[in-house]
Order: sequence, then structure tokens, then C-alpha cells
Amino acid sequence: MTQFLNAAQVREATPWPQLIDAIADLLVADGSVSPDRQVYPVNLPSGGTGSLLVMPGWLDHELIGVKAATFFPSNAAAARPTIHAAYLCFNGQTGELLAVLDGDEVTARRTAATSALAARSLARADATRLLVIGTGQLSPNIARAHASARTFEAIEIWGRRPEAAKVVAGMLVKEGLPATATVDLDEAIRRADIISCATSASQPLVRGECLAPGTHVDLVGSFRADMRESDDAAVAGASLFVDTVAGAVESGDLAQPLADGVITEESIVADLRAVVAGDHPGRRTHDEITLFKSAGFALADLATARLALR
Repeated sequence: MTQFLNAAQVREATPWPQLIDAIADLLVADGSVSPDRQVYPVNLPSGGTGSLLVMPGWLDHELIGVKAATFFPSNAAAARPTIHAAYLCFNGQTGELLAVLDGDEVTARRTAATSALAARSLARADATRLLVIGTGQLSPNIARAHASARTFEAIEIWGRRPEAAKVVAGMLVKEGLPATATVDLDEAIRRADIISCATSASQPLVRGECLAPGTHVDLVGSFRADMRESDDAAVAGASLFVDTVAGAVESGDLAQPLADGVITEESIVADLRAVVAGDHPGRRTHDEITLFKSAGFALADLATARLALR
């Protein structure tokens, strides 16, 4: 019998510490398979271009998952979510449909948990100031996921609309987190220990000249070549880590500096699997600037669904 898990059920079944560990475990599990994500352009009524993304992944003989997601950037002008998704789970032994999960919630939670997982090894152990750039569905989830793994003295929220940043900060304060909204992005970047950027920006928001030594930068918004959250200086001055090379190099944060010769693919130090498996130590010095580019990968979705179904 097929199960249907709504957003609240997915959320309740995937608490942050367990979800972070579940993603780490599946990354290094024998028999886990994650083919390259497929992205298809979709014409929008506004005349712009959206995207249809298809992301399959499976664990041999146990579970097969497929996420289908749409990205409609024009929705932002109408205060609608820009991403919608559904997640299908199939029995890995018989192929029968097991469950349909709310894909928006799966995406939000796995993205935030992956961000916190990467920060385990890439952020300084004494990091106490978090800056979240963006005010969409991912913004509070990123703050919550990071706060589940370490204690922060301050969590700042920045958005293009200051009133939206105040709403997110107020939500987090009610949950007991030390959150405030900020309007000066460059200054907030200068005082942050961890920066997580989750936007649909096409022009850089994180400028390298503002990054203090020892900062960890987490970029999760861009996945197409025309989307970008950081400038050349930020990318060139950091030790570069990615969730997967294939997905990350398609995002503007890496695709554009690669095309311009600012960096090469050899500039990428390691992917997340290598860090989790211990093949790479992650951060090597206190003053090192680390940058993690996450474009989204199917095994993180699968790990979220697998945990939820348990």
C-alpha cells in the first residue's frame, strides 16, 4: 500500500541531527548510486525561462527514489515559492511504488542538513556567528540545521526585502535562537564565521574582499550557469569543496570563473563524500577560507526519504 507523507510528516520524521547523520551515512554506503541530475529549460508565461529538474538515486536492493522539481524564478515577484517538488520511492527489490513524499519539504530539509554536514569539517570549531543570506523557505531551515550542530552567539538574516528578513528572524527568535535581521550585507559578511547563501541571485552577493580569514562560505542557491551568489575574488581566494563535481561545475558560482580561467577544475579540493569518508580532512588551518558549493544531489534526497519512511 502506497504511503503519502505531507510536509508536516516529513518534517517530524527527519529531525536535524538524525538527518545530518543519515546523509553522511548514505554518502559512503556500499551500493548507493546517484546518476547525474537532469535539468530541462521550461518557457515561462512571463517570457523568462524556468527549469524542470529530475534527480534519481537508489540504494541497491533496498530503495529507489526519484525527485521531480520545478524552478520558476518569476514566482518570487508574486510572493510564491520558486521551487515545487514531489518525491517518489520504489521498493528496491520488487520495483513497486512505496511512497509519495512532499518534495518541497524533502528539498528544504536535505539542503539545510547538507549545509550543516559540510560545516562540520569545513567551518572552524569555534565559529559562533552565522549569516544566512536569503529569506525563502530554505532560510529558517538552514539556521535551524546549523544551530542543531553548534551553539551560535548570533544568527543574522539578510534579504533584499528587509521586512522579509525581519519575519524570518522573528520566527527563529520564537524558537529560542539568537536571530536578528540585518540591512548591511557587506558588514554582516565581514563579521560572520559561517555564511550560508540561499538565493536565486544572478549577480554576486558574497564579495571576496569582505571575507575575513577563517570564514566558511556555503553557497546553495545557484544550480544554473546564469545564477551566481559569489564573485571571482571569493572563489579564487578560498579552498573549494563541492557536493558533487558534476552538479557544482554547472552552477554559475563555478561555471563562470571556470569559463573565464579564474579557476580550473583542479582548484576543487574535494567533494563531500571524500570529506565525510575521511579521505580529505576538510579545513586544514584556522585562517583558511573554505567555500562549499552545493548544487543539490540525489543521495541527500534519498537519505531524507529513507529516514522519513523509517
